Amino acid sequence: MTHTVEKIGGTSMSRLDELVDSLFRRDEPYGRVFVVSAFGGITNLLLEHKKTGKPGVYAEFANADNNRGWQDALDTVADAMIEAHEAVLDHGADRDMAREFVRERIEGARNCLIDLQRLCSYGHFRLSEHMLQIRELLSGLGEAHSAFVTTLLLQRHGLNARLVDLSGWRDKDEVSLDARITSAMSGVDPETELPIVTGYAQCVEGLMREFDRGYSEVTFSKMAALTGAREAIIHKEFHLSSADPNHVGQENVRKLGHTNYDVADQLSNMGMEAIHPKAAKTLRQADVPLRVTNAFEPHDPGTLIDDKPAEAPAVEIVTGLDILALELFEQDMLGVKGYDSAILDVLTRHDVRIVSKQSNANTITHYLDTSLKIMRRVEKDLQKLYPSARISTRTLAMASVIGRDLSGLSVLTRGHAAIAEAGMATLGATQGLRNVDVQFILERDDLKPVIKVLHDAFISAPAAEASAELQKVA
Repeated sequence: MTHTVEKIGGTSMSRLDELVDSLFRRDEPYGRVFVVSAFGGITNLLLEHKKTGKPGVYAEFANADNNRGWQDALDTVADAMIEAHEAVLDHGADRDMAREFVRERIEGARNCLIDLQRLCSYGHFRLSEHMLQIRELLSGLGEAHSAFVTTLLLQRHGLNARLVDLSGWRDKDEVSLDARITSAMSGVDPETELPIVTGYAQCVEGLMREFDRGYSEVTFSKMAALTGAREAIIHKEFHLSSADPNHVGQENVRKLGHTNYDVADQLSNMGMEAIHPKAAKTLRQADVPLRVTNAFEPHDPGTLIDDKPAEAPAVEIVTGLDILALELFEQDMLGVKGYDSAILDVLTRHDVRIVSKQSNANTITHYLDTSLKIMRRVEKDLQKLYPSARISTRTLAMASVIGRDLSGLSVLTRGHAAIAEAGMATLGATQGLRNVDVQFILERDDLKPVIKVLHDAFISAPAAEASAELQKVA
């Protein structure tokens, strides 16, 4: 266990030329395996925009009335890929090879989709049955391109870089994810060469089926576990900090430095993923610690995430997200079983992510991370199930105070007081018995100012001193 497995995200990949000296060309450049994401924005163009939902090639193809929409979208991807690699490659021969790589992959995908459309024009074949495979095919184009370009760049700078393409391009074998990774790495020696691995891996399980856009972190964690890595490292363009600097000020945030996987799970639940929860589970089970660093500050050790408990109770991070509150009120609910499970079935059918929930004698409230459009469909289905129930949806926000151990800090009481003193109000709050997070329900416009208020209350220097005094009293 002498090597590390390291992942570079899409935003950092777009500044790849800046990382050559700071990240790759160290005194000891080997003993590391790099898993790379697609260049920033490419996966959005291939599938659909992650935040806005603007259709990419996949979405255009799925809703195609003719060939023009998705083919134009595929041309846009090719142009964006070329623009991305020409921004980081400065040698003409490398640019030529990268252009040819893009042409071969894009045209191969185009021909595949045309052939599939032709095949499905016959009544015995249904395009809907192949959409997941199409999503997989398109996803792999972005990571294959970025890994190829990274390998070219590093070789040009004198490093023994080696492309490890897990995308299964024109591969006729059907293998599991473990077998795909094990086979690809069987002849690789990280001690003498620098493997550059695609973040997407083609396998019989189908990464998109379970993980969708989180597939690169799953590949990364599996690579670390299967190769017996000493440490798994994610390079981001920022440090894992106590809050969003845009909310509390750059001068006020603190790098976490050390936390555990429990906190990482809470961050994921709040839409602030240090790592995909399933990827974190793989690392935990393999006893591989995770480190999150700033790719552009190579001498800073970043934040270590492992299974160790906190040495003393403390708030580590304050974050939040916009939510929708789905409330089902039924006067006759008390003592009747089935309401909760029926609601969960509907939410699952519409692929709605549950952030938190509350219930009492006659009301069940789910705090959800989804769109109003989907919520209208959920409400309609629930009203059919419970015609006498009163069902409503409200746009709100949730602020969360998180730490490995919050015991004795009176976070719920002090948080309410701090928010009230700032002239705002909480609409609800929850605190679990495990003392790892406290959630405050707010009006949506209050989220950013409340995050700053809570950060000032628990993480600023005076707050730290107050917490220490509370511990002495306790």
